[in-house]
Amino acid sequence: MTNAIVALAVVLVVGVVALVARRRRVADAPTQVSWNVPQQIDPRDLDVADQDWMVIVFTSATCHVCADVAQKARVLASREVFVAEIEYAARRDLHEKYGIDAVPTLLIADRDGVVRRHVLGPVTATDLWADVARVRDPDRSVSPGDCSPE
Repeated sequence: MTNAIVALAVVLVVGVVALVARRRRVADAPTQVSWNVPQQIDPRDLDVADQDWMVIVFTSATCHVCADVAQKARVLASREVFVAEIEYAARRDLHEKYGIDAVPTLLIADRDGVVRRHVLGPVTATDLWADVARVRDPDRSVSPGDCSPE
């Protein structure tokens, strides 16, 4: 009988301690992460020729997603579209100047350097090409899966 009373007392003490600990626990506020995306790029920071559009990819050599995004962006290079990869170790000064705190950060900017669209993280080639088409011709609507000529 005394063993049962001792066991009951232990269970009650543990229950009270757990209840007090639970009430004292303060939940952490949810994290609100926001990444910095520059609103304008100085074209003089890059070797831009006379192209109307710029696709700039901020990357890091240690980021495998960065390499994929940079490869997809390079395909867009043309007489009208300048493409640059700005790797962190090679151009840390530009990462710091523009406050880049996450890679890959892809910017689509006009000839004056005004950022018209951006992508943080991975992107599909289809979405990237559609984004460039939208900024180059905002009057034309580009719908996913719409391959028909107008």
